[in-house]
Amino acid sequence: MNTLAHSSASPVTQSSINVLHSFKDALTAGVLTLIVLGPITNLVLDQYDFNFMPWREPVFLNGIYMALLVFIVRFVVSLLAQSRQGAQFLSLFSRATDNGVQVESRQAPPTKKTLTVLGSCLAASAVLMLLGFSGMIPIGAASALVLMVLFTLFAYGISIPKPKNQANSWRYLVPLLFILGFLLPIALNHWQLLPKVWLSNLTLALIYVLLGLGLNIVVGMAGLLDLGFVAFYAVGAYFLALGYQYFDMGFWTALALAPILAAISGAILGFPVLRMHGDYLAIVTLGFGEIIRLVLTSWADVTGGPNGASAPSPTLFGLEFSRRASQDGQTFHEYFGIPYSSDYKSLFIYVILFLMVAISLRFFNRLRYMPLGRSWEALREDEIACRSLGINHVNVKLSAFMMGAVAGGFAGVFFAAYQGFINPTSFNFFESVLILSIVVLGGMGSMLGVIIAALVLTLLPELLRDFANYRVLVFGVLMILMMIWRPHGLIRARRPSFAGVKS
Repeated sequence: MNTLAHSSASPVTQSSINVLHSFKDALTAGVLTLIVLGPITNLVLDQYDFNFMPWREPVFLNGIYMALLVFIVRFVVSLLAQSRQGAQFLSLFSRATDNGVQVESRQAPPTKKTLTVLGSCLAASAVLMLLGFSGMIPIGAASALVLMVLFTLFAYGISIPKPKNQANSWRYLVPLLFILGFLLPIALNHWQLLPKVWLSNLTLALIYVLLGLGLNIVVGMAGLLDLGFVAFYAVGAYFLALGYQYFDMGFWTALALAPILAAISGAILGFPVLRMHGDYLAIVTLGFGEIIRLVLTSWADVTGGPNGASAPSPTLFGLEFSRRASQDGQTFHEYFGIPYSSDYKSLFIYVILFLMVAISLRFFNRLRYMPLGRSWEALREDEIACRSLGINHVNVKLSAFMMGAVAGGFAGVFFAAYQGFINPTSFNFFESVLILSIVVLGGMGSMLGVIIAALVLTLLPELLRDFANYRVLVFGVLMILMMIWRPHGLIRARRPSFAGVKS
């Protein structure tokens, strides 16, 4: 490390290369890699004994080979870093040190840029469908990826500022993309290009988009580290399940009331932590999430405990999506005179969830320009300066917790309806870590980045099921690489610009 730092600060000549130092540095890195990865990948448990497998496959996940690769790469990089040409080349991959504030432009994007973005998305969609029809990837996966490309384009259009008295083509493109995102899944399912399994995967992806947007308010915009966000997720899900079990509550009633209960839970969490910051705040929120999970597990007489609880399916004006109607009910397919299909329920949940996420995107994007959103950002940057400006930090913190909890409550209702059954294991600490990772990888405060990260972290494991056993390892490596080369996330957040806006 000293060699790398010294060489980048003052490049040296070729004659001053210290090969022995590079060898020691590379050997140390290789041995540490072997110590960490060797026991995980090369020692296999066999009943009460361990078997040492030095040639275990796949090769790129073998600890011995990885250690050897690290040794070679580290040795070569260390040698290059000591030369003038090598230092210049390695500087291209160095981490950016620009920590300044970036402000978004209030000007409409040029027509050329808009056409480039649209052309790139359409080309990617065409390539994906060609891969699907050719059999290189499942046609359902291709259709799902096309829908996610269009959804990302839709979110990008919403995030673009649209000042008045400026010609902006995105004013018309966003409604068109919204209509397309609403109708295209129905058409693809009708043409048997989007089966039920990929509808379920898309639904789960949008649920995590909603969760990421909610936590992005708390962590990304207000700067409050919350490790118990999954508690609000559980409140929404169990409100639907227990409301149906004890009060015969339906999906639509729960969808209206669960966010209110989740917001109250957010206020209950927010009051005790008003004076806490950083690690202390994270520990308290972590405890809150675990308390909710333990209550759901232990209070078996009410919640069902580890056995969980059943959740009702949604209805469309009283029409049920089941094969046979309940007493005094009517099914969807009988009313419209069409054959029964289990895809109708999945498609209906996805479409309603798409509408909810689209509304949330618009709402959260507008919040950034409102006084409340600017207060969150002021609180994140410096709480003391925020309070000195007369901003009520108590209300600002509570509003952040409550607004994020509302999104978690909505997501919980959709998750319960989508699963049909829930139990406490669906709301463990790993879920909170996954949601927080979505916010960090996407870029804290960046709505578009959070959406892309949510789609990648939920759909990519489904596309790479052959490597499911190594998902956590790949996830950790991805986090490390992101923190090195993209410390601000996939898309860096930009502050809204208010220059030139008439009051």
